[in-house]
Amino acid sequence: MTRSILIVQTGTALERVRRRRGDYPHWFRTGMRLGRAEVRVVDARGATDLPEPRGYAGVVVTGSAAMVSEREPWSEATAAWLRGAVHAGTPVLGVCYGHQLLAHALGGRVDYNPRGREIGTVELELAPAAEQDPLFRGLGPRMRVQATHRQSVLAPPPGAELLAHTALDPCAAFRVNAHAWGLQFHPEFSLGAIAAYLEARRDAIREEGGDPDALARGLRPAPVSRRVLRRFAQLALAQA
Repeated sequence: MTRSILIVQTGTALERVRRRRGDYPHWFRTGMRLGRAEVRVVDARGATDLPEPRGYAGVVVTGSAAMVSEREPWSEATAAWLRGAVHAGTPVLGVCYGHQLLAHALGGRVDYNPRGREIGTVELELAPAAEQDPLFRGLGPRMRVQATHRQSVLAPPPGAELLAHTALDPCAAFRVNAHAWGLQFHPEFSLGAIAAYLEARRDAIREEGGDPDALARGLRPAPVSRRVLRRFAQLALAQA
């Protein structure tokens, strides 16, 4: 096993954001406070064979504009690989699409959220179980997070521990066993990143009956959520 984190990339950031801020793997690496040599990135969309998860201290699965419910071949292959990683005991952190894919891989149900799109700075309500969780303890009972998604985990995997919810998403975070977490929110997003996503989705938000101006006024930094990301890296590397 290497003392490095494997970042499984499942999508790319908006082009306008990438030009200024880099892409998802860079955001995760800096959010975890890791050096370049401490991470390896593999793009699941083009990989013919994902690496053996037990060769890494931990695995992070990024967000994507894809939809888990569409069951694209690369996505289904990544779900099967994730299931193996969890069963092997490798620490896993799935974020947004990664959160949904992890749930799907372990028997949960993912589809469009009947409550609609969630985007902007939202309040995360932590469940009592979060107080004993290695990633969340001491951060509750509530915290600001950045979010942008239309699909959600509608039914968590069997045996999953629900850790948090938001006004629009009953399953905003969960843990399976002692080493696999799903986060619907984006701890790697800066305030500038979520502002750019909100700006890009303005027309869609209006068409759905939302108010993008009100959402923009509600944007706030969410520094506490970044601690969840750092804690995952520390936990994974400490066990390597």
